[in-house]
Amino acid sequence: MSVGVLLMTHEAVGPALISAARHVLPVLPLRVDAVEVPAQCDPDTWRTLTARHARALDQGDGVLVLADLYGATPCNIGLSLTSLGVRLRCVSGLNLPMLLRVLNYAEKNLDELVDIAASGGRSGILIDHA
Repeated sequence: MSVGVLLMTHEAVGPALISAARHVLPVLPLRVDAVEVPAQCDPDTWRTLTARHARALDQGDGVLVLADLYGATPCNIGLSLTSLGVRLRCVSGLNLPMLLRVLNYAEKNLDELVDIAASGGRSGILIDHA
């Protein structure tokens, strides 16, 4: 068994990150899916839809939700899934280094992947010294 990864993003962000990850890792070692939340969505409808995606990803070890922006609708919907009985942890600030780091540590459990995701996201941000 392994942790499922659900990207909760604004439109077009999640699938683009999955495509980029497949460019680096042609075979993804974890089950990954994306839910693109439209700008004018009904959060209750999308919560139900997203819960289905999360349950399909969960093979018994839970789901890691990677959200693009804390406090935005995609993140809020992801966080609300626990009230529907989905076992998950959520990390916001999604970027490609975060996703790749998670995929490179596929054997880790859900709680470990939370820290790995956050570390990967932070370490992927560099400032030039010009």
